[in-house]
Amino acid sequence: MDQKKIGKFIAECRKQRGMTQMQLAEKLCITDKAISKWERGIAMPDSSIMLLLCDILCISVNELLCGERIEMESNEQKNEQLLLDMATELEKKNKTIWTSMWVLMIVSLTAFFAGTAVVAFLIPEGVWQLVTLLGMFVLFLLPCFYALKLEVSVGAYRCKNCGNEIVPTYMEALMAMHKGTTRYLRCPRCQKRTWCKKVLKK
Repeated sequence: MDQKKIGKFIAECRKQRGMTQMQLAEKLCITDKAISKWERGIAMPDSSIMLLLCDILCISVNELLCGERIEMESNEQKNEQLLLDMATELEKKNKTIWTSMWVLMIVSLTAFFAGTAVVAFLIPEGVWQLVTLLGMFVLFLLPCFYALKLEVSVGAYRCKNCGNEIVPTYMEALMAMHKGTTRYLRCPRCQKRTWCKKVLKK
């Protein structure tokens, strides 16, 4: 999807309806700054208000996401291309999140081990050394919890027994035993617990 093109299209449709950014914002119960960001191609309308926006501008969701008016004859072809574009965009987003998760984990582990070494050499044995180590451990756990959230948000876990792809809740993933990104989960299809490998494509 071309955000700049979509933004220009929103601006054109708004002007055709004789509305200012402020008037459109009031109808959508948002700020005119949000409208400005859409029209400049900086941001996209949230999915929760997309239908209302299309209704106000008298356009279809397809037309909004394509950034142009669509003739009925070419609508099916545009739908296919739009679905392909969205799938490609989702794949890129998933890869970015996945990479961010690994970077976060590597940086956290490096910082934790480096900090542990510094504490062991610079702080004398005793209560303060123990308190510092516990504090560092807590600080290390925080990015780990966030990394798990990133891990769960993309792709699925494939059941080793039946091949079903599982999308667990955050708590289910947190409580499951794991080896890297492979987690011991119960499959809702075969009802068996197996080591489920992470796959990015659902």
